[in-house]
Amino acid sequence: MTAPGRCEISWFAALCDDDYEQLGVVRSDLRSSWEHCRAIVEQAERSGFDNVLLPSGYALGIDAVAFAGGMAACTSSIRLLVAVRCGEMWTPQLARQIATLDHMLGGRLTVNIISSEMPGESLDGPARYRRTGEVMAALRDLLSGRSIGAEGEFVSVDVAPPRIAEENRGCPPLYFGGLSDEARDVAAQHADVYLMWPDTIDVIGDLVNEMTERASAYGRSLRFGYRAHVVVRESEHEARAAADHIVAALDDETGAAIRARSLDSQSTGVRRQAELRESASRDGFVEDHLWTGIGRGRSGCGAAIVGDPHQVAGKIEQYRSLGIEAFILSGYPHRDECRRVGDLVLPLLEHGPLEIEP
Repeated sequence: MTAPGRCEISWFAALCDDDYEQLGVVRSDLRSSWEHCRAIVEQAERSGFDNVLLPSGYALGIDAVAFAGGMAACTSSIRLLVAVRCGEMWTPQLARQIATLDHMLGGRLTVNIISSEMPGESLDGPARYRRTGEVMAALRDLLSGRSIGAEGEFVSVDVAPPRIAEENRGCPPLYFGGLSDEARDVAAQHADVYLMWPDTIDVIGDLVNEMTERASAYGRSLRFGYRAHVVVRESEHEARAAADHIVAALDDETGAAIRARSLDSQSTGVRRQAELRESASRDGFVEDHLWTGIGRGRSGCGAAIVGDPHQVAGKIEQYRSLGIEAFILSGYPHRDECRRVGDLVLPLLEHGPLEIEP
């Protein structure tokens, strides 16, 4: 399968205290802050990226929704992919926040749904994903200007849409990821873009095929996205040396502590990233140009595309041939790697915002 047209290339704004020169070595100038994260987004816009992910974590960094409101006046062309933790807020209020952001951004908003718990709450996976599905369905109605009369297990409310939603273009595209069976089913029913973390070409191809069939069973179609780190330099030798530098100061204890900080540190997806790392060769590569060493010091997305500009672009094109149309890239430090990817890789790719009808 070959994805038609252009692919969407996004960057990552590191709102969750996830910016380093070397993993495990905290630098105060790279901590999450309005000034630092704004500089990353502004660099991504100057470099020609189509979108930028604003991640969300309750305990770490700064709030994605509040940050996006501030960035609405600081950007003019780049889209914002705002992560929202759907378990943390009453659904109609969340709809009003999203509708307001979409209004402020003039239609440049996309939304990354996170299947979260309430801070301090412990909810098992199946129940959490049942709630996520109810929230996504209610958000789609409210953000499309439709009233809801929901009597669900978690969302039980009879309410009209926020007025501002009726003036927008409809529900912004909903990006969503997860590897558990419950997560896949929620994506098949409710997502516009199904996001995947790094894996081998064969595994990603199988997952695209499976999720296409799942969505079809619900009378829907899905678009596909891929989240990965990247280390690009003028030569492959330089790129591998730069990758080694990122983890050179990291010991196993510090790496384990960093991974454990994440609220999703025990999820199916995170476990799969650990398996990928364990199956890699001694140099950390699990297949050509896919390096798992970066996962030693972070939870979640745990592998990087490493190589010279043509190798990195070629790897992206391999994923494109599987049907993936959206890529969310990141690298350390994020502002510097953003500039490199913009200068060296983006000119080699045909890209533009992912167009999804509301």
